[in-house]
Parts: sequence; structure tokens; C-alpha cells
Amino acid sequence: MSHTLGVRQAQKQKTRRALLDAGLRLLEDQSLSSLGLREVTRVVGVAPAAFYRHFRDMSDLGVALVEESLGSLHGVVRVILAERDGDEQLIDATVEAVAELVRGYPAHIRFIARERHGGVRPVREAIAAELSRFADEVAGAFAPQLTAEGWSLEDVRMLAELYVDHMVMTATAFLEAQPGDPGAQPAAQPGEGAGDPEAVRRVAATARRQLLLISLGRRHWRTG
Repeated sequence: MSHTLGVRQAQKQKTRRALLDAGLRLLEDQSLSSLGLREVTRVVGVAPAAFYRHFRDMSDLGVALVEESLGSLHGVVRVILAERDGDEQLIDATVEAVAELVRGYPAHIRFIARERHGGVRPVREAIAAELSRFADEVAGAFAPQLTAEGWSLEDVRMLAELYVDHMVMTATAFLEAQPGDPGAQPAAQPGEGAGDPEAVRRVAATARRQLLLISLGRRHWRTG
């Protein structure tokens, strides 16, 4: 009996994975609000009724994609913050991490970029919640030093949100520098991503300059 249950559970997980992959693939060219349940199940080769064994509706599938797209980034953020030795090291590590994320998961980043301000409210809220958690982690890492320098917790949080917003903006810029099939592009150097090498270098250089400007402003900020 337990073997049978294990096989059924494995098949259920396989179907759920297939639905997520199909949804993500179809969302390459359209928004979630325009994607139909039957389109997804047709790609997977299951009856529409089978969809409801895994997700309540299309917005529920979208929320699952948000968790998958952004959930693993928390570990990346923690590593960057834990290993920083100074502003330049943090800046380089951040840009390289964002480039690597886009290089490895372009469809996930495209989905987040499109749906962050899209028409499906639960998905917008899920993205906002994940980005808020990123800001919490960044603020927690910065708070001991900055509060000792006289910063208020509100201003520490504001700075953290600025860093998170910049990460999202940089990821989108890297994505736009990847025309066509990423697999057909030449290998990229660390911190550059894939795609048009010159366009990617410009994105990386701009991101570093912007982060340096934020860092310089941070040094001179005084809580009012």
C-alpha cells in the first residue's frame, strides 16, 4: 500500500511540475491575466479537471511560480551580505549574483518583471511580499552598523528597499540585453550575463555606478 501511495505521490508531483513548466513557457510571450487554464493543460496533455488537483486557479499557479522564481534568491542575498568586505566587494558581488540569476533563469525573471505590476492581484501581492522579505534581510544585515552610526530603523529599511529595487531593475536590464535564444549566445564573463556582450557590459557598468552612488549617499546620510 505504501509503495502505491509513493508512486501516486511521485506522479502527482510530476504533473504539478509539468503544469508549472508549461505555464512558465507560455508566459514567455503573454501575461498571466491572458493565459487560459486550458492552454496550460493542453501543453501538459492532461484534462482541465486535473489542473484543480494541484492549483485552485491560474492565480494560484502564478503565486507558485513567484515562490519558485524568488524563493531561492534569499540564500543568494544572505551569502552576498555575509561575505562583503567593503562597498566595492558588495557591489561586485551583487551585480554578479544578479547577472548569474538572469543567465540561469531568464524565464523566471521575465515572469517577475512582467507580473510585478500586472493584472493578477494575488501574484502582485506575492511578488511584493517576497521583495519585502528581501528588504528585511538586507535591513537586518545593515542595521547593527548603521544604527550605531545614528540611523533610524525606518531609514535603514528605506535603504534596504532601495537596494532591492535596484536589484530588480538591474535584473530587468540584463534580461533586455539578452535578445533571442540565450542558449545561442556566447559564454559570458562573471558579472556580465549572456547576450550581446557590449550591451551586457553596459548594464553591468551602469549597475555598479548606480550602486556606488547609493553607497556614497549612504555615507553622508543623516537621519532627520
